[in-house]
Amino acid sequence: MDTTMPKNSQFNKYYRKHQKYLKLNGLRPKTIEAYSRAIRRIGNYFDCRIVNLTSDQLLDYFNELLECHSWSTVKLDLYGLKFFYARVLNKTWEDIPLIKPPRTSRIPDILSIEQLNRLFAETNKLSYKVFFFTTYSMGLRLGEGIRLTVGDIDSVNMRVHIRDAKGNKDRLVPLPENTLRVLRNFWQVHKHPHFLFPSRKRGLNNAHLVQQPLDRGGIQTAMKAVVRQLGIKKNFMPFPAAQLCNAYAGSRR
Repeated sequence: MDTTMPKNSQFNKYYRKHQKYLKLNGLRPKTIEAYSRAIRRIGNYFDCRIVNLTSDQLLDYFNELLECHSWSTVKLDLYGLKFFYARVLNKTWEDIPLIKPPRTSRIPDILSIEQLNRLFAETNKLSYKVFFFTTYSMGLRLGEGIRLTVGDIDSVNMRVHIRDAKGNKDRLVPLPENTLRVLRNFWQVHKHPHFLFPSRKRGLNNAHLVQQPLDRGGIQTAMKAVVRQLGIKKNFMPFPAAQLCNAYAGSRR
């Protein structure tokens, strides 16, 4: 289903207004993009006539969407449309009792200490090796690791300030001694004044000059390559939930 920007002046006016409300509500960039993509997709599907959609129209749309996308996408499109109606159109949203994702209860795959050690050993690029070790040893999500800065490290109290975590909340996590040592050694290589994991675009010798942290896509590609090389079959990509690393974090202090 098409998510390009529709060429319709009235729709574009609504879309720009939608963008403003999304930003003013303090939503995370990923949420803003998801809700915006939803409105573009819905706009294309209904030829930009989305102001007075009926339950039957929405039933057709979400049924077709589910045939080619996940329940997660269906929910995001629904939430994005609700936001659009409530804020942009200033209309009372009457919830549609037609979308109910199946309840699932999954136990995440957990890598053993041996598998983690192999993963670190087989990662050739120093930036990725240190990034993987840091995120696993402290139980961080991918985005949390990318956003780490020098100022987030409290070596006196041996803890790390995780900012803008899930739910836009901050939290403090324990800092293992080995992780602190690894981070200090890595910083001596790149010496970036702000980022703990600066972009690799200019190489480590010039990493102190870059303006961005490590690229998310590059990290995921590197992880997939190592996992494939090691023959690990567990489904933990792109990164495990925080609780997967607790045992490892404790063993590396």
